[in-house]
Amino acid sequence: MTSAGLMFIALAIDAAVGWPRPLFQLIGHPVTWLGALIDRLDQWLNIDGTEPGARKIAGLIAGLLVIAVAAAVGMVLSWALPDGLAGVLLGALLAWPLLAARSLYSHVADVARPLAAGDLGAARQAIAQIVGRDPEALDEAGLARAALESLAENASDAVIAPLLWGLLLGLPGLFAYKAINTLDSMIGHKTPRHQEFGWASARIDDVANLLPARLTGLLFAIVSPQPRDALETMLRDARHHRSPNGGWPEAALASALGVRLSGPRAYHGQMSDEPWINGQAHDPDSGDLTRGLRLYRTMVGLFAAFLAILWLL
Repeated sequence: MTSAGLMFIALAIDAAVGWPRPLFQLIGHPVTWLGALIDRLDQWLNIDGTEPGARKIAGLIAGLLVIAVAAAVGMVLSWALPDGLAGVLLGALLAWPLLAARSLYSHVADVARPLAAGDLGAARQAIAQIVGRDPEALDEAGLARAALESLAENASDAVIAPLLWGLLLGLPGLFAYKAINTLDSMIGHKTPRHQEFGWASARIDDVANLLPARLTGLLFAIVSPQPRDALETMLRDARHHRSPNGGWPEAALASALGVRLSGPRAYHGQMSDEPWINGQAHDPDSGDLTRGLRLYRTMVGLFAAFLAILWLL
């Protein structure tokens, strides 16, 4: 249960201070280091004009190489840790940068505050930092919906998933997961350049998030006012989502707040006709976004308590 203590302390540090800007300016961040490696491999191996099959193989090689490097670094650091509490504390310091519980809360709160004040312009500027859809096309309901969807999906990708893989596999699992997640965010999109090259990274990310996404949905359901309704909505609507994983936490959070999420949205001037999740409910507003942030804090606190209990046992 050493890994439970390690991840609990890492989460506590992240919740308290996040990743301070002066530290970022001094040394960057592990995700930016991974990003530099991925970008270099993209330049070297993703050659325009290459046959689609060859680009898929090149992308698979690039993805596996980045994951292997991250896992190997995690293994070396794990072997170097001392025994006992000192090792747990040092391991927590190494794990801390790879969690983003505070950052996620702050980014969504940056949307919630101006939205509650009726400042749609500032809310649109804030939402552009966390979603890819066209902010100018979003009214109050669209802004609240986009922020809640980002909160739900990233609660899994940026918080519960790294905590879970760190719990199960220690630093190697945590580092490997963060590599997988960064690969997907950088090259796992269906753009002309990355349609084939990023295919393997996107599929690996889907597999790595199968369990965390469902666990995040379950946690949201547990802390919701009507847990049974949230579970039923999740089981009914999650499969309608464009992502094999994103629908689980989104559906649970939508039911917990009594709002509808997903639905049609605009990307780069083009409409994407997505199905609704919890479609019989009303559109969210600024108050629902504030309540969503409270549920998020409660959900993360519940998982932190679980980690603490495992550590004590």
